[in-house]
Amino acid sequence: MKSSVTLKDIAKALNLSISTISKSLNDSYEISTDTKARVLEYAREHHYSPNRLAKGLKEGKSRSIGVVVCSLNNNFVAQMLDGIDQVSTARAYQTIIMQSKESYLQERACLELLHAGGVDGILISPACETSDFSFLKSLQEGGLPIVLFDRLSEQMHTDKVGADNFKGAYEATAHLLDQGYRNIAHITTNTTLSISTDRLNGYKQALQDQGITYRPELVKYCSYSDSSSIRTDLEHAIDELLKLDTAPDAIFTAGDQISTQCLAILNKRGIKIPADLGLVGFTNTDLADALNPALTTVHQPAFEIGQLAAEKLIALIEHKSGEISHETKVLDTVLMVRNSS
Repeated sequence: MKSSVTLKDIAKALNLSISTISKSLNDSYEISTDTKARVLEYAREHHYSPNRLAKGLKEGKSRSIGVVVCSLNNNFVAQMLDGIDQVSTARAYQTIIMQSKESYLQERACLELLHAGGVDGILISPACETSDFSFLKSLQEGGLPIVLFDRLSEQMHTDKVGADNFKGAYEATAHLLDQGYRNIAHITTNTTLSISTDRLNGYKQALQDQGITYRPELVKYCSYSDSSSIRTDLEHAIDELLKLDTAPDAIFTAGDQISTQCLAILNKRGIKIPADLGLVGFTNTDLADALNPALTTVHQPAFEIGQLAAEKLIALIEHKSGEISHETKVLDTVLMVRNSS
C-alpha cells in the first residue's frame, strides 16, 4: 500500500521548500495567495493529512479538546457538537466527546478521564445536577483552559457562550399573552443552572410587564435524569395543573424533551391545542413542523454556540502570555410561531 503524501513529497512536486509548504498549509501571511492556492490544491488532490501527533509533540500539546455534554441523544446538543467539530477540525484539534447523563458524579468522572488523558482544554455544558463547581475550578487553577457553553454558571470565572434564555422565555410568554392567554403555566427543569433560572425569570418578567400576577402554583419542575423520569414528572405536573381551580389556558415549556413529550401527553388526553391549551416550547427539534399541531418554539443558535465556544477555548489554549480577559457571549434566540399557539 502506498504511504500517505508528506510535506517533503509536496515540496518536491511543486519545487518549493518544505518550510513554504508548511507555512502555506497554516495560512501564513508570509506566503503569497497564489502559492498557498497551489499548495492547498495539491494537498487536497493527494489527500494530504497532517500528522497531529508530531505537530502536538513539537508544540508541547496533545492537540485534543475534551467535550462534556449532558447527552448525545439530543438534537440541540448534536447541533452544538457540529459547530465545535467544524472549528476544531479547521484548527487541527481532535475532539473527545463524553456525556454526563445529567449526573454530577458521571460528569466528574468524565472530567477526570479527560484530564488524565492530557487534553489541552475542556468545553463543558454542565449536568443539571451540578451545583458544586469546586472540582472544575481546581482543574482550571491547575492550568487547564475551560470554557462553559449553553449551561452557564456564575461560579466559574472563564469564557462562557450561551443563548439569550431570558429573552427567549420573555418573547415566548409575551406571544401567548398577545394571543389572549392569561393563565400561563411554566414547566421547567429542577436545576440552578442558567438554562432554568433565566427562562423562569424571562417568563416572570413578561407576566409583570403585561400586568399579570405571577402564580407560583403554575410553575412545575421536572427531573432531567432520563426520559422516563421526565415523562413521569410531566404527567404528574400536568395532572396538578389541570386540577387547579383556575387551570392554565397555556403552557410554556423550557426544554427539548419537556416540549415534545408535553405535546404528546396533551394529545393523548384529548386536549385540543391551541383551542383548549396554547403551547410554546424551547426546542431545536427538526420535527417541530411535523408535530400535531406544529409546535411554536424558541429556536436557539446551537451551531453558532458550538463554533464560538470552540474558538474561545482554542484561543485560551494558544494564549502565550499576559492577562486573560474572560467574557460571556449571549447569542439571540428566535421565536418560531406555528399552530400550537
